[in-house]
Amino acid sequence: MSRTIAVLALDQGTTGSTALVLARDGRILGRAYSEFTQHFPRSGWVEHDAEEIWETTQRVAREALEAARNQEPFQAAAVGITNQRETLVLWDRQTGRPVHRAIVWQDRRTAALCRELKEAGHEEEVRRRTGLLLDPYFTGTKLTWIFREEPELLRRAQAGELACGTIDSWLIWKLTGGEVHATDPTNASRTLLHDLDTGDWHPDLLDLLGVPRGILPEIRRSAGDFGVSTGEALGVEVPVAGVAGDQQAALWGQGCWEAGLAKNTYGTGAFLLLNTGPDPVHSSHGLLTTVACDARGGRVHALEGSVFVAGAAIQWLRDQLGVLERADDSEALARSLDDNDGVYLVPAFVGLGAPHWDPEARGLLTGLTRGTTRAHLARAALEAMAYSTAEVLEAMEADSGVRAQELRVDGGASANDWLMHFQAGILDCPVRRPAQVETTALGAAGLAGVHTGVWEEPADFLGALGQPRRFEPRMADDRRERLRAGWTRALEASRQLGSNGG
Repeated sequence: MSRTIAVLALDQGTTGSTALVLARDGRILGRAYSEFTQHFPRSGWVEHDAEEIWETTQRVAREALEAARNQEPFQAAAVGITNQRETLVLWDRQTGRPVHRAIVWQDRRTAALCRELKEAGHEEEVRRRTGLLLDPYFTGTKLTWIFREEPELLRRAQAGELACGTIDSWLIWKLTGGEVHATDPTNASRTLLHDLDTGDWHPDLLDLLGVPRGILPEIRRSAGDFGVSTGEALGVEVPVAGVAGDQQAALWGQGCWEAGLAKNTYGTGAFLLLNTGPDPVHSSHGLLTTVACDARGGRVHALEGSVFVAGAAIQWLRDQLGVLERADDSEALARSLDDNDGVYLVPAFVGLGAPHWDPEARGLLTGLTRGTTRAHLARAALEAMAYSTAEVLEAMEADSGVRAQELRVDGGASANDWLMHFQAGILDCPVRRPAQVETTALGAAGLAGVHTGVWEEPADFLGALGQPRRFEPRMADDRRERLRAGWTRALEASRQLGSNGG
């Protein structure tokens, strides 16, 4: 009996781990998911138990493989990994056990350290070399903090006893039984230690943050050789052949392999990435420069911008205000209106992200009349996602000189057809939604599968996933301008409210 060829994708996220088995023909043969514990030892601190992350990932991987076996005979040809980015793991090389809890990307404990580095005049040099801001978000200052707090760990690191990495490196180490200590360029570029020009760790950055070179993983091509999983790890020996951080995996999984192709993930917040080609583009509009993947998993660059509140605004209407029973109700309510009637919601509940970076801005609902209904509120929350996305994409185009050909979308809110039509109209640019929206895990599977020949050509991988749906822009220019002008006025009021201490 012939066996189906498939790839195991491991998607290790901030609150849970997913595994899926993707067949060559695009079918998902098996899937499993499990949450794991979040630790909040102090205000602003967020930690994970890296050993629990490994145990959870191992369990869901085995469950997904078993589910696939129960469906049909198959051969796992490769493993692909995608992961929460910037989260730091530090472990003992001899025992393979963590020596400190993982410090999560959301953690803010290094804010004072980042401020110290800025005041010492290092920010411009760091930004030029890395494409990043001096912010607790990124990995490097987390290591500095640990070594300052626990000098014994620094001594052990200098003696070669410890290894560190982002979650991808930790999973690769555990999958290969400690044989491989590696990362890929997309994850390396989120650490504050990686030089965009050379593609390697930069000695000046290591000195600045006090990080011993020997503790860091080797940087390998995103679609490439990361060793072989042991039978003890997964029950089968399979090459680990694709690795990318979650947002770059989604960019690749959407087929954004050339300059000018962009994707937006509509989740609690929204993450936009625009492929800018082989050379890094440095932003003057508050965006990050990061590494992404070309069609075969080689190195290209992207601009990245984040919107802090997207789907969270719909959750707020549902959970805090009781305006919606279900998040899905927002689409029918928005459709019931011919226009927004001047009602705008600026969901600056935690300030504004890209391109404004205004932590003082406040949430604002404006344009209310006696005729305002819950439909207006639902529509305003959906429209806010589209306006925010348009602002970030325009900033990307201004920085790069590259006009977006279309916007490819995924995430929960991308299932809302009304929003996708409105987004295309506000952008005056087509929007494309894939047939399968699990693009993060699918991207990891695709990178591994293209490297190992499961799909001979990257286009074969995309073709196996089914036909996307395309939303064409059909909004009149004068209407687009009127709506955008109203949003700009509401946004300015939100920022003014914050600056006045409101």
